[in-house]
Amino acid sequence: MAPPTSTATNTTQYVPRSSDRGLYSRSEGDFKDKDGVLEVTGESDHKYPNYLPVWDSNLNYPPLTEFEHKDPGLRADPKLSNLLKDGAEVKDLTPKFGSEVRGIQLSSLDDKGKDELALYVAQRGVVAFRDQDFADLEIKDAVEYGKHFGRLHIHPTTGAPKGHPEVHLVHRSATVEKPEVLNRRTTSVVWHSDVTYEKQPPGTTFLYLLEGPKSGGDTAFVDTVESYERLSDEFKKRLSGLKAVHSGFEQYQNGKELGRYLRRDPVANEHPVVRTHPVTKKKALFVNEAFTREIVGFKREESEALLKFLYDHNAKGTDFQTRVKWEPGTVVVWDNRRALHAALYDWEDQQRRHLARLTPQAEIPYEG
Repeated sequence: MAPPTSTATNTTQYVPRSSDRGLYSRSEGDFKDKDGVLEVTGESDHKYPNYLPVWDSNLNYPPLTEFEHKDPGLRADPKLSNLLKDGAEVKDLTPKFGSEVRGIQLSSLDDKGKDELALYVAQRGVVAFRDQDFADLEIKDAVEYGKHFGRLHIHPTTGAPKGHPEVHLVHRSATVEKPEVLNRRTTSVVWHSDVTYEKQPPGTTFLYLLEGPKSGGDTAFVDTVESYERLSDEFKKRLSGLKAVHSGFEQYQNGKELGRYLRRDPVANEHPVVRTHPVTKKKALFVNEAFTREIVGFKREESEALLKFLYDHNAKGTDFQTRVKWEPGTVVVWDNRRALHAALYDWEDQQRRHLARLTPQAEIPYEG
């Protein structure tokens, strides 16, 4: 795929602090460098070897350009008759947030069904579709599917399948004895929305299981619409109009320190602390500990105090969170504008965890 071209990107002026760290590498294991291409080595029994991550030193992309995004959920029939057809089994994980669906095949949806998928995911926040054949599609077909929901994001630091930079991979080898993140932190939980440092962060997002442990490795989610609603009216007024800096510099530096080949220069952008969803029109908190760095116009101590409260509010809100347990054939679709998520690195050693993500970008965040 030819990457989008540009001469510049509209980013805020941001100087990263030496103590800040971005979200940690999502690929762990043994690697070899062959003619400027970094590949996984030491294992030969992958179920989906076509999805192994590579880092190619010859791939360098220009800054992303701004584009007009029209959310497919705006075109959808609210009856969802092309998505939830006869035979579909729906179980809500919580009353307001998260669902599990069986009895439909995402790969068979026509464009109307895909539009309704975008609407349904916006309404429920996160949906786990079971018994899917998505991982068995040709990668090029999965990529084409994802384009229906927006321009696919090319991650600046993580590994991708050879020839398909639009696919983000999560890969932890069975040979890894301890997650790298636990060498630095007491927990693997880092609540975040993906790549919010981009000017146009993602919307409807797909994560599908290739291989996973027998138990553990769940993904947890926070409903930031409900977390916003829990705040007092006076506090909501104080948040209105505030913007925060989201930075990819720390993630980029982390990739360099791990010896990865990086595809694109890091950026930082300002986004409203409260954003409005273009389809549901609901407001949500839009800050996360992985990429949000400071409140614009606040002094450091003021900014840190406010952000810590918001991070803690999201993290402690078990009554507006849900959790997805992975099983073979699972595709989880969530709305990155509404849901924070965190991977749980709690499984026993000598088990591989391998997933692929399609990350369509959405509109420039706005408060409304």
